[in-house]
Amino acid sequence: MRWDIFCKVIDNHGDAGVCWRLARGLAAGGETVRLWIDDPSALAWMAPGGCKGVEIVTWNRRDAAQRAAAGPPPDVLIEAFGCDPEPELIARFAEPVRPGGARRVWINLEYLSAEPYVERLHGLPSPVFKGPGTSLTKHFFYPGFTPATGGLLREGDLLERRQRFDRAAWLAQQGIAWHGERLVCLFCYEPPALDALLAQFESAGEPTHLLVTAGRAARALPPGPARRGALYITWLPHLPQTDFDHLLWACDLNFVRGEDSLVRALWAGSPFVWQIYAQDDDAHHTKLGAFLDWLEAPPSLRRFHHLWNGMAEGELPALDDAALASWGAACAAARACLLAQDDLLTRLLRFVAQKS
Repeated sequence: MRWDIFCKVIDNHGDAGVCWRLARGLAAGGETVRLWIDDPSALAWMAPGGCKGVEIVTWNRRDAAQRAAAGPPPDVLIEAFGCDPEPELIARFAEPVRPGGARRVWINLEYLSAEPYVERLHGLPSPVFKGPGTSLTKHFFYPGFTPATGGLLREGDLLERRQRFDRAAWLAQQGIAWHGERLVCLFCYEPPALDALLAQFESAGEPTHLLVTAGRAARALPPGPARRGALYITWLPHLPQTDFDHLLWACDLNFVRGEDSLVRALWAGSPFVWQIYAQDDDAHHTKLGAFLDWLEAPPSLRRFHHLWNGMAEGELPALDDAALASWGAACAAARACLLAQDDLLTRLLRFVAQKS
């Protein structure tokens, strides 16, 4: 089938990251995909070389009508995170289907959450009553952590690749000197407890090698030398998605942010701390709590999340072997639960087949 995925880059690169993984997964299964994205600049390093079967369309609202008329309407329209394609694009999608053809399917791909409403709303129809899409029906598709949701993006060969991964070889390829010390990935916004984390690493009894991702994490780090007590810092360039996954696989502890990297940290299987995207009305507090409940996070991991996200005050729990072992056990159990479920792409294809 022909798929059009619409993406607005709102928060850093997370929206683009999710949509690119979805587009790439569809193309790997033989689908034809156009990714409409208003700022494709990040794809130059996130997905160098592109992907066979995926056409990147720079989504310029001024020429939306012209681009819409340039090819046949899609069989499936995915509106990622409520990004509102132009009326001309919806009108093209709403054109009559040829006799005997399958109905077109309009999906509103929502944000990831572990909150109870996700199971209630996943798959529900939303009839369109005005505009060029009148008489059509959108369907809500909610990613999630349970069988009653849309699931999580996961490649079919992910575990096999994870098992074959050679940490030392990958680090050497990246020019990262590693001598067996603890490796920690830092991918964050500007967490309130960042200085406290660095101080803990600097005074720890064992050495820590902090791998800092490009962008906001690097800018949030206080200026200083690479060597700071027991802490050594390496600043990384922007990494393609495949190498970002490898980074998470290589590290003993991962600090991640937003939606895409949270999912990738779950598949990595190592202990992790999630910085959730902050909302003005503090709705993210409830969202984070629901995730930690689903994870069955041990008390120290829950406490660390609250401090890392600015939801509490006090000292960070110690990142000693006992704490990381308990965090790792919770993450491993959660991953095993998820691996027993179908992935998001499998559920999406099944859902589309039912509606078309």
